[in-house]
Amino acid sequence: MLAGSVIGASVVALDGTVLTVARPALQRDLDATFAQVQWTSTGYLIAVASLLVLAGRLGDRYGHRRLFALGMLGFGAASAAIGAAPGIGWVIGLRVVQGVFGALLQPATLGMLRAAYPPDRLAMPIAVRTGAIGVAAAAGPVVGGALTEHFGWRGVFFLNVVPALVIGGLTLAVRLPEAAGGTEPADRTGAASGAASGAAGASGAAGGIVRTDATGPARLDLSGGALLAVALAALVHTLVGLPESGWTAEAVAGCAVVAVAATAFVRHERRAASPLIPPALFGGPAAALAPALAVLLCASAALFGTLFVAAYFLQDVLAMDPLECGVRVLPLAVLMVVSAPAAPALARRWGPRATAGPAMALLALGILLLASVDRGSPPLLISGAFLVLGAGFGTVMVTATAVVVRHAPLSLAGVAGGLQQTAMNIGPALGTALAATLLTLAGGGLVGSGAGGGGAGGGGAAWVDAFTSAMATTLAALAAVAALGALLAARLPGTAERTPDPDAPVPDPPVPDVPVPDRPVPDVPIPDRPVPDIPIPDRPVPDPPVPDQDLPSSSPPSPRSL
Repeated sequence: MLAGSVIGASVVALDGTVLTVARPALQRDLDATFAQVQWTSTGYLIAVASLLVLAGRLGDRYGHRRLFALGMLGFGAASAAIGAAPGIGWVIGLRVVQGVFGALLQPATLGMLRAAYPPDRLAMPIAVRTGAIGVAAAAGPVVGGALTEHFGWRGVFFLNVVPALVIGGLTLAVRLPEAAGGTEPADRTGAASGAASGAAGASGAAGGIVRTDATGPARLDLSGGALLAVALAALVHTLVGLPESGWTAEAVAGCAVVAVAATAFVRHERRAASPLIPPALFGGPAAALAPALAVLLCASAALFGTLFVAAYFLQDVLAMDPLECGVRVLPLAVLMVVSAPAAPALARRWGPRATAGPAMALLALGILLLASVDRGSPPLLISGAFLVLGAGFGTVMVTATAVVVRHAPLSLAGVAGGLQQTAMNIGPALGTALAATLLTLAGGGLVGSGAGGGGAGGGGAAWVDAFTSAMATTLAALAAVAALGALLAARLPGTAERTPDPDAPVPDPPVPDVPVPDRPVPDVPIPDRPVPDIPIPDRPVPDPPVPDQDLPSSSPPSPRSL
């Protein structure tokens, strides 16, 4: 399970970063416009983000191992088809299909870990998974550049075909040992999905939610899934377009669609018999999920917004090429890999609250260090800032993800994994949109018109000065986002004690010992009543009668008788 989860997450992470350096070659080879090339990433991101929660629910119902295998096989097949695509339209369409299969496998990578490991042993597998994601993200631009140089942009997509197909096939073919309960570890959630509504009943009863019978499988909430997909798709589309187009009428309309769809989704969930996101995920033992998701959203938004600004600074102000830029950012990935296995030890010793809070503060410190650099700053200061960013983000990601997965009931592990992955997909888009908007506003329009082609490469000293000033303001705002995450981390579990298993049977409440008051027993006086003498009549006892019998006399006769 751990190997499949790590490889699946790494394949998706590698696919997301390896394409960045292949876009110019793809645009030239297929004679595509810049907007069309952007849609090869936007279409994929919209498909993934809009379906993650529904995919997680499917994993809870049918088994995470099956969904993971289907996602890996489909992801590999779509990658092969993209590599052989004849035109840009085919590439965009197949990237959307690839995003659908990516949505199927991503929540399953966390759901399989939740099913295979007890809650108190989840932190280290999640740390290994996070470290692998960091390695894949760091290696992506280097591997993508090498493949594009020798095999063209198509080689980037063929890279994932063999690993995805092999892992997907092995997942279906290999029969895992049965757990103590008689079901496979990865499929216990599918078998237990019928009890999901029963598990959520206690917490949802107060809200007036009608529950289905816990003896049968909960009905799939397709209507709720569709409403959530529309809301998330509109949100991602709007956020992705903001850095390029700004607040246009299309962006405002997108925000309106998000508001309407989100409101309809919330109202539908309140009335649904089997809601897509059961209330059990936000009450009882799972009450820590909401702050953990908020921390992940803030951390990813702050980091990726910072990376968006840093990319322009390194390439347009310091005149670095993409490879040099990747090398300069490499310390972030290195510290992310190093901090990932250290996070579980810190959480065991100090608890998630005392681990994630300082880590978010460390992330804010790294952003402020980057806000202080300019064109004359030494490389050591810039690399040091990325080191601090990597240490803070790696620790936060492992700690908050462990809280999400560990505190979710086993029957809802897929939905929890889908929510975690949704936060990690929405956060970067939100951070990038915020950074682009603030750069434009703080730069007085000069930055927005010159970004991407200015600086040392052609914008002149005026653009460099405007960008440097706007960068400091923007990064200060992103540091505030990280600080907000540190405040939200205060709502995470605060002790390092063993967390009770959400699926363990609830014991009977203990009978309280009612203290019995020590009341003295009063001495009841017993009256001294004399016992009366009862007269006993003096009745003579008669002698028993002697029978009159003639007995022969044995004595000699008396003289008188003679």
